[in-house]
Amino acid sequence: MRRIFPAVLLAACGVFPVVAAARDLTLAETEQLVARSNRDVVAARRAVESAAAGILQADVRPNPVVSYNASGISNNPGIGPGSLTNKRIDNTFRIDQTLERGGKRDLRVNAAQGLERAARNDALDVLRQQLLLARAAYADLQQAQGKAEILAGIAELFGKTYSAAQLRQKAGDLAPADVARVQVDFERAQNDLRVAQAELARARLVLAQLVADEAAAADLRASDPWPPVTAPDATTIQQAIEARPDVLAAKSRIEATDKLRDLARSQRTRDVSVGAQFERYPGTQPVNSIGFGVSVPLFLGNDFSGDIQRAEVDRYSALDALERARAVAGAEIARAASDLKAAGERRARYDGSLLAAAQRSADAAEFAFQRGATSVLEVLDARRTLRAVQLEALGARADYAKALYAWQASLQSAATLPQPARPPQ
Repeated sequence: MRRIFPAVLLAACGVFPVVAAARDLTLAETEQLVARSNRDVVAARRAVESAAAGILQADVRPNPVVSYNASGISNNPGIGPGSLTNKRIDNTFRIDQTLERGGKRDLRVNAAQGLERAARNDALDVLRQQLLLARAAYADLQQAQGKAEILAGIAELFGKTYSAAQLRQKAGDLAPADVARVQVDFERAQNDLRVAQAELARARLVLAQLVADEAAAADLRASDPWPPVTAPDATTIQQAIEARPDVLAAKSRIEATDKLRDLARSQRTRDVSVGAQFERYPGTQPVNSIGFGVSVPLFLGNDFSGDIQRAEVDRYSALDALERARAVAGAEIARAASDLKAAGERRARYDGSLLAAAQRSADAAEFAFQRGATSVLEVLDARRTLRAVQLEALGARADYAKALYAWQASLQSAATLPQPARPPQ
């Protein structure tokens, strides 16, 4: 007895002091941390910044070119005396500017803006996916906490049963073999509790990684209750598909490829380069003169057919990607709805009758055993049944929560997600 009760007490204390000193974390706080600090979300927002820089790159005109040439330098009759400006050297200063035609600059800007919108929606889709992972990890943590608490209670009950069995053995009312069976179940309960504590530590670490706060992993505790069973939203699936950020990103890429195709075609509109020069040649008349020039490319070697064809292929690829995104979104919504319905029915059965019936059976068996009215095998079977039903009910709640979160994420539109903010520098 002196060895048994301290073991039970330590097993129970292995869970509860950690819980008492833990950092309570609600699901809403978890979502805020993911939106602010999740590493994948931050990386996606960097991509948005890069795409925004692409707009600045596109919205520019060609730079002018300034050149200087010195010619007419000869040793016969020489460059002559005097300052450098009076030397017999033909000095030419020239500036050239390319004038884009065919709306190339506007097309570049429009294409870059389309890619920036696509990157922004990609970032929202990454946020949607990471929020789903965080919600599922939160449910796993709730399940791990509940499992550790259930097994701690079961271990304590088996300790009491073992103590009662020893007392009955001393009184000659119970065989040593029956006491040994109780001891086996008691020690197995201790092992199960230790495994549950390890699972709890892993669940905390997974959630801490998703919120980018691994240092606080050992202190995290899910404080929200399990979500109630609710009927799926009556949102039209097609409307939900068209509002999802991954589908919107695919649409934005089609808009961008349309502009890039037009930009490739606009290369057949010749750009004109105009130039002006100032020339100074001492020893000639006149000494100073000015000039103008115009240059136009001749499409004798490259008519940009390859660029245009490549742009057409890219556009068709973007159309294919949109159809693929719609199909994936539709399948995800349908699968989530089916999983949510099945998980809700399973949880309702456990919450409605199974759990209460198993508890009543175990309490009755324990009461009868302590008073010698039933065998040790019956009370052990009742305890095993109770533990199994409690863990199954806990698993049903966790499965329903994950199914609910997956259903909500499958319907989540870009408008309901936090817009990408500038990530930390």
